[in-house]
Amino acid sequence: MKKQVSLLLLILIVSLTNAQTKGELLSLQKSKKDSISNLQKKVDGIQSEIDALPGWRFNVFGTIGGSISGFNNWYAKKSPNSSVGNFGFNINAIADKIEGTYFWKNATNINISWVKFDDKDDDNDSAKYEVATDVFNLSSLYGYKLSNKFAISAFGEYRSTLVQNFNNPGFLDLGIGATWTPIKDLVVVIHPLNYNFVFSSGDNVYESSLGAKIVVDYSKTIGDFNVKSNLSIFQSYETSDHSNWTWTNTLAYSIWNNIGLGFDFGLRKNKQEALNYNFDTDPSATFDSIDNKLQSYWLFGLNYTLK
Repeated sequence: MKKQVSLLLLILIVSLTNAQTKGELLSLQKSKKDSISNLQKKVDGIQSEIDALPGWRFNVFGTIGGSISGFNNWYAKKSPNSSVGNFGFNINAIADKIEGTYFWKNATNINISWVKFDDKDDDNDSAKYEVATDVFNLSSLYGYKLSNKFAISAFGEYRSTLVQNFNNPGFLDLGIGATWTPIKDLVVVIHPLNYNFVFSSGDNVYESSLGAKIVVDYSKTIGDFNVKSNLSIFQSYETSDHSNWTWTNTLAYSIWNNIGLGFDFGLRKNKQEALNYNFDTDPSATFDSIDNKLQSYWLFGLNYTLK
C-alpha cells in the first residue's frame, strides 16, 4: 500500500513539474513574441521615416511563366502527334523622385508572351512560337505641390507593342491638370486638357483627338508582397468612338530570396483598335456595326523582385 501511495505521489509531482515547465515555456514564448512584435513596430517606424525622406525611390518586379508538352500517337486528340508550348513574362519598373515642393513619378510595364502549337502530321503547320500578348506602357508624371495632397501636374503616357507592329498603332497622351494623392501609395491624375496622339501607318481608322485624361495608380509594398494597379482612361471630347481605357494589375509575393509567385492580368476597351481589326474581314465595317468586345490577358508564374 505504501509503495502504491509513493508511486501516486511521484506521478503527481512529475505531472505538476511538467505542467509548471510547460506553463513557464508558454509564458516565455508569449513574452518573446511580444518583444518581436515591438521590435517590428520600431523597424516599420524607421522604414516609414526613411520612405518620407526626399530623393529617388526605385522598385522592379516581374513575373515569368510557361509550360511545354508533347503528344505521340495520342488518338483521343484531334492532332495525336503534336507539341505545345507557351512562355511569357511581365516587368514592372518604378522610379519616383519625391521632393519637398515637387514630385516626378515614372513607370514602365511590359507584358509579352509566345505560344506554339505544332501538328507534326501537318506539313503546312507552323512550328514557330507566335506572339500571344504584346503590351508596352511608359508613363511620366510631374507635379508641383500646392499642398501635401494636391498638385498642378503635367502627364505623358505612351502605349504600344514591342515585338509586333511597334508604334502601329501607338497612343501618346500629353496633358496638364491636377493630381490628388489622398494617401502615400495612391495617385489620382485628372487632366481636363489632354491630347491623344495616335500613330499608325497605311490606310486605317485611327484618329487623334482632344479630350480628358484620368489615371488612378496604386503601388504598395508590404513586406514580401507587391501590388501594382493602374487604370488609364481617355475620354474624347469629339466622339466616344475615340475614347479608350486600360486597366493593368500585378500581384507578386516573394517566398525565398526575392523569388516567389506572380499573377498579372489586364483589361482594355478601344473601339478604334476593334474597328481596325474588323477591317481585315469586313472592309465595310463601321463603328456602329462592330462589337467592341472587352480585351483581356493574364499571366501566372514565378516572380522575381529587385528592390
